[in-house]
Amino acid sequence: MGFIRIKTDYNNMTIKISEHEERLKKLEQLKKIGINPYPSKTDRSHVISQVLTDFDQLNNKRNSVSLAGRLRSLRGHGNLIFAHLEDGSAKIQLVLSKKEMAGDLFQIFQKYLDIGDFIQIKGAPYITHAGEKSILVKDWKILAKALRPLPEKWHGLQDEEERLRKRYLDILFNPEVKELLEKRTIFWQAVRQFLTKQGFLEVETPVLENVTGGADARPFITHHNAMNLDVYLRISMGELWQKRLMIAGLEKTFEIGRQFRNEGMDSEHLQDYTQMEFYWAYADYEDGMKLVEQLFKFVAKETFGSLKFNKGKFDVDLAKPWQTYDYRTLVKQYTSIDVFKTNLPEIEKKLKQLKIDYDQHGFNLTRGLDNLWKYCRKQIAGPGFLIGLPVTISPLAKRDKANHEITQRFQLIIAGSELGNGYSELNDPLDQAERFRQQLSLREQGDEEAHMFDHDFVEALEYGMPPCCGFGMSDRVFSILSNKTVRECQIFPLMKPRD
Repeated sequence: MGFIRIKTDYNNMTIKISEHEERLKKLEQLKKIGINPYPSKTDRSHVISQVLTDFDQLNNKRNSVSLAGRLRSLRGHGNLIFAHLEDGSAKIQLVLSKKEMAGDLFQIFQKYLDIGDFIQIKGAPYITHAGEKSILVKDWKILAKALRPLPEKWHGLQDEEERLRKRYLDILFNPEVKELLEKRTIFWQAVRQFLTKQGFLEVETPVLENVTGGADARPFITHHNAMNLDVYLRISMGELWQKRLMIAGLEKTFEIGRQFRNEGMDSEHLQDYTQMEFYWAYADYEDGMKLVEQLFKFVAKETFGSLKFNKGKFDVDLAKPWQTYDYRTLVKQYTSIDVFKTNLPEIEKKLKQLKIDYDQHGFNLTRGLDNLWKYCRKQIAGPGFLIGLPVTISPLAKRDKANHEITQRFQLIIAGSELGNGYSELNDPLDQAERFRQQLSLREQGDEEAHMFDHDFVEALEYGMPPCCGFGMSDRVFSILSNKTVRECQIFPLMKPRD
């Protein structure tokens, strides 16, 4: 029998090409004998977990049940076939006996079905002589013929690229991956539940924008054919739009959705991910920090059933008192740099001493401070809030009342990572316009992450926006609490096409 090695497929495992051809032949034979291998209708009466839970009751009454799922094993013993059927809830043994089945159903099953096929069965629950809960099959029909054999080895595959490329197999073979994705859903449901109970209104804002705003990030650009203009995919969860809703008189809003940043990838960064942002009128950043602490404790408990987590070298307990960290103090402690007295050459020298790589294109004082802070942040376990961030790196935050060099801004720090960002939002239209001009100057000097000047937003601010607190968090929170990379926590992350 000939074999062929498929490059990178199943991590360089071999596939029997003849088996694929054999399944195609079986497909054609099923069609010839009048069996539709891909019907649309099923008559499932129970999921497998229900049968296992109520097995004694069903067995005593010799009830007939109808189950549907994928064949995960097959072995024949003369006039008996043993198989395992799996649906999304559990797995159960099937027993097919030639004398128990009408017509040629047994022979067709024996001849044309394979591991991986989806089928529906009808039969009675009973316990075999070996003591295994099983279904004695009386009737069956095929629901979907699998043309490719499931790989013999998948669990524990070390090639992350291959696992993520064939994510459907990763989920099928690894229960822990399925559990992770289920927890991710619970995580975002808990965020929504908490905010809704706090009186926040869920909204949807534009994904395509003429001007990006709300973050320091490089956007994706696409073309709008109907309007014949280039537009940007949003880099924030509608920050400047939600602020317009504050102007409109709404007092509490939030949005959970996808946003896009055309920049680097690592264990904490992706270009396409889920983000949440809320905006809260008549509140400031201190109110925001209190609410965010409550939010994180609620979501962690709902999702993981615990407030204690481990990430790398850090053991984190969300139940202990949350700290506040001063930006200037921490940077000086770890780098000897005073952020308010430094200059670009001094920062570049320090970055080289610390062996920190950085993008030199459009590099400026703002980017230098950001790189220094990221180095310092990795030393902090948290949980806590970073405060005292300079105006130069906070173009949308209100200045501090006592010190106009810093802003009323906070970043949530856990396990050396920034897990959220919030402000007392800037509502002075003249100050906002001036900061946009400063950001525009940085863009003209090559800083593609600097903010664009949003004239429409400044005009909206001139109609008056109440004092407001805003906060945003992303998939990174879930990945850190799960002790996984953010890529692993996405169901289908973007992959490069194969060569």
